[in-house]
Amino acid sequence: MTGTENPTVLVVDDEPDLTDLYAEQISGRYEVRTAYSAAEAIERLDEEVAVVLLDRRMPERSSEVVLETINEEYPGCRVAIVTAVTPDFDILDMQFDDYVVKPVTGEELRNTVERVLTRSDYQDLVREYFTLISKYAALQTHKSQSELDSSAEFARLEERIEERRRELDSLMAEFEPEDFRLLCRDLT
Repeated sequence: MTGTENPTVLVVDDEPDLTDLYAEQISGRYEVRTAYSAAEAIERLDEEVAVVLLDRRMPERSSEVVLETINEEYPGCRVAIVTAVTPDFDILDMQFDDYVVKPVTGEELRNTVERVLTRSDYQDLVREYFTLISKYAALQTHKSQSELDSSAEFARLEERIEERRRELDSLMAEFEPEDFRLLCRDLT
């Protein structure tokens, strides 16, 4: 989902003017879809949606239904709650990646999308890195040093590990302290 040139962002809010404004503020950088209700949001979701900017309070169906659908059916999709509702302890039971309180500027929206995409990229890289490290450790345990030294495949594995380590270092430089806390939550 992430890593594409223009990730798809779904903007969901029951106020059409605000939804359209948010869509306009982030278009150009992202492929943007809009939905003006929870039901429409669920219809517009698919594997291409990388991030959802989701209003917390909407009439008819709750945004929590949208959030539940995303978490169950599209686990790779990231969600930022964009709402006028001041956070309370009830958010502890909700699975989302960021919480932004309105009013919000276009720059804040773009930064929010970038932040959750960076976290997602980092999470994918961490998983890949640990998979490579596990393979490396298994081969180290069960092969002789001469077998390892003469293996082109093992040499490529070492190169891939080093490449992923450099990518992780680069992404980590972009992180804020809160990003680390959320990443640890997502990895568990």
